[in-house]
Amino acid sequence: MGNGLSDHQPLLPCLPSFKALHIVILGLDCAGKTTVLYRLRFNEFVNTVPTKGFNTEKIKVSIGGGRRTASFHFWDVGGQEKLRPLWRSYTRCADGIVFVVDSVDTERVEEAKTELHKITRLAENQGVPVLVVANKQDLRNSLSLADMESMLALGELSTATPWHLQSACAIIGEGLQEGLQKLHAMITKRRKMLRQQKKKR
Repeated sequence: MGNGLSDHQPLLPCLPSFKALHIVILGLDCAGKTTVLYRLRFNEFVNTVPTKGFNTEKIKVSIGGGRRTASFHFWDVGGQEKLRPLWRSYTRCADGIVFVVDSVDTERVEEAKTELHKITRLAENQGVPVLVVANKQDLRNSLSLADMESMLALGELSTATPWHLQSACAIIGEGLQEGLQKLHAMITKRRKMLRQQKKKR
């Protein structure tokens, strides 16, 4: 599920295209963001505590078949309400955003939707690809992907914002590799488009 591509000084420097992709992991507290990060980093479940600031890891991920890999520099930012105003400091110059949503916590999906739409509407995030990770899909009472897409109003994101909704279980790592491959493809497509636009000027 997904769609195609149709100010201030940054806190983090913009990364040149040949360096690791700058990816920010966002979402409400307890959605599973840090579990996603450390499952990708260590390929095992790591018991975590709520993130008070941020965690960061550089990880090589295999892309597609064969031996192709891409380097991702992940920034996992705390999701408590008081920390959310800081999100935009991390998303400036981001190549992509991973937005993690708890598929079981139906009472907070509306809050997750509000935060997702708020961060993607920022001028500096226009066109930045978004991977929405529907986490905890292994649990019996989790929302279906169709329900998640509808409740998060993904179809109402800006037409300039490419997105993909990925079913996942961060504890066992299911769906994460596929999601990152989709994110990488969206980033590559966007970069190609931006290069073509520069040539036309």
